[in-house]
Amino acid sequence: MSAAPVAAAPPSRRTPAPVPRAAGAPTATDPALVRRAVKAAALGNAMEWFDFGVYSYIAVTLGKVFFPSGNPTAQLLSTFGAFAAAFLVRPLGGMVFGPLGDRVGRQKVLAVTMIMMAAGTFAIGLIPSYATIGVWAPVLLLAARLVQGFSTGGEYAGASTFIAEYAPDKRRGFLGSWLEFGTLAGYIGGAGLVTLMTALLSDGDLMSWGWRIPFLIAGPMGIVGLYLRMRLEETPAFAAEVAKAETARPKVPLREMVTGQWRALLLCVGLVLVFNVTDYMLLSYMPSYLTSELEYDETHGLLVVLGVMALMMVVQPFAGALTDRVGRRPVIAAGCAGFLLLSVPALLLIREGSLLAVALGMGALGMLLVCFTASMPSALPALFPTRVRYGSLSIGFNVSVSLFGGTTPLVVTALIGATGDMMMPAYYMMAAAVVGGVAVWFMTESAGRPLPGSAPAVERR
Repeated sequence: MSAAPVAAAPPSRRTPAPVPRAAGAPTATDPALVRRAVKAAALGNAMEWFDFGVYSYIAVTLGKVFFPSGNPTAQLLSTFGAFAAAFLVRPLGGMVFGPLGDRVGRQKVLAVTMIMMAAGTFAIGLIPSYATIGVWAPVLLLAARLVQGFSTGGEYAGASTFIAEYAPDKRRGFLGSWLEFGTLAGYIGGAGLVTLMTALLSDGDLMSWGWRIPFLIAGPMGIVGLYLRMRLEETPAFAAEVAKAETARPKVPLREMVTGQWRALLLCVGLVLVFNVTDYMLLSYMPSYLTSELEYDETHGLLVVLGVMALMMVVQPFAGALTDRVGRRPVIAAGCAGFLLLSVPALLLIREGSLLAVALGMGALGMLLVCFTASMPSALPALFPTRVRYGSLSIGFNVSVSLFGGTTPLVVTALIGATGDMMMPAYYMMAAAVVGGVAVWFMTESAGRPLPGSAPAVERR
């Protein structure tokens, strides 16, 4: 079917968004514009996880800079306390930015979250040490982390919504998978940079100025990301929603985003639970598990995790394309079944201790995690209709991440301490897989179909 005629518009440096067609008629998407939208959305996710990787692996140094104490454990706990604070405000960010994105537009809100993320990370690199300004140093660090967490509350839901609403129906899985490709790239970049700096700089240089470099890099990254996002127009789905409202922007009460979408929200929480528990278990907790529980060499443990993430990056786009062919539900279900059946064997391999066994066990968990990273960016936005998509997804996603994902390392460590059972990480992933499996059973297949409340989307030829 050929595209409907589009009225002439005045010259603009921006690529115009596709004009919504008559109700029920397909919207033709421009491949070049879609690629630009994917890049702009994925860069924000990469930046979020770049900071995550940097903060996690330079935590010992940050503890010495901001929390002087004779007790290294107290320093580390204080540093991770500031890190965890960002998770506490994520739901608040989701409740602010999500509904705002449904009212004023996805592109505008994503530009704001990019600015805030970059500013928060850049500010950490400028904060004077405790030795210079005393207690104000950790106070300022906490404030910067709260800004980061608040902005992140609107980032993932907005970015996945942005890509999903731009993508043609038949390629939404493949294009959405690049969002998590950005996650992995950002994490590898952050952790890899810290590893390189640790190898090249002396302890004194790292303490005095070296630790600032990774955070200051966020400034130029944020400017590039903001430039990419500001060049984009609104998604066709949101433009159509505005057109329905005629003279006013669509406005949906927060209550409707929750109570009016309770079933979809429960499915979202369940899917995000299995996604994030397994994600944080593998990428955040396992390096500490290898070092603290199995007395594995810290550098080798980190390199194994980085290698697994690099392998996941290679597989990610192919797995995303697979979800377009066979569906999101089969791929997510395969991931849940895999974690239920293989978590114990994989952890036994890891506990065997040799480099080959650890790599095989971690690699198996990484390939199972790809089932989620490749599917969720396209499956989650399809749970909600256009008029509440950004808001409802932001609320469901961030509540689940804050309650279950971000707490995974803490809960598993506490369970091991209470029971003495070193297999607790496997049991925890298995429990999450059961919850995810129930959610998959009740979710509706969305591959190849229009998003709820939107017209079919096809690729312009």
